[in-house]
Amino acid sequence: MGRPLVGFSPDVPAPRVDVTRRSRRGRRASTWKRTGPDFRLGKYSREHTWTFDGGVTVPASSSPSAVPAPYSNPAHVDPEEAFVAAISSCHMLTFLFVAHRQGFQVDSYDDEAVGVMTKNERGGSWVSAVTLNPRISYSGETRPSPADEARLHHSAHEQCFIANSIKTEVTVSLGLGEE
Repeated sequence: MGRPLVGFSPDVPAPRVDVTRRSRRGRRASTWKRTGPDFRLGKYSREHTWTFDGGVTVPASSSPSAVPAPYSNPAHVDPEEAFVAAISSCHMLTFLFVAHRQGFQVDSYDDEAVGVMTKNERGGSWVSAVTLNPRISYSGETRPSPADEARLHHSAHEQCFIANSIKTEVTVSLGLGEE
């Protein structure tokens, strides 16, 4: 199970494992092909593609901060960016579900998530923290109070498949919501 959402003390029991979802799989393909003669010298492109089960293909590459151009492509998505985006997306989708179930009308949700890489105890790099910075607009007769919004985020974190699969510390920066 993922780490608890920072800034919240859980008032709800830990989610149970739903065995029907345990076997749920998606097919993903990572494809790379050598394009030059200097692979053994470390002079090779890190550009590759990710193809998802819905048919979408995404151009990917290592981060230019890890592998400089011309061996990486800054216009492509790197794995660390995709990881942060997956956390943000999962939290957002779960938040929208929880908000709708609580009777709130969400009009927009925008998040500029930020990941932090540090060294672990073995000296290897890892994404140790992600801060979500959601800006949420609501309408309708019933709008969440700041305490309601905090509970919605806590519940979204507890139910998010990705958050339950990682050891990265996830923080939600509250107070950026809009009415």
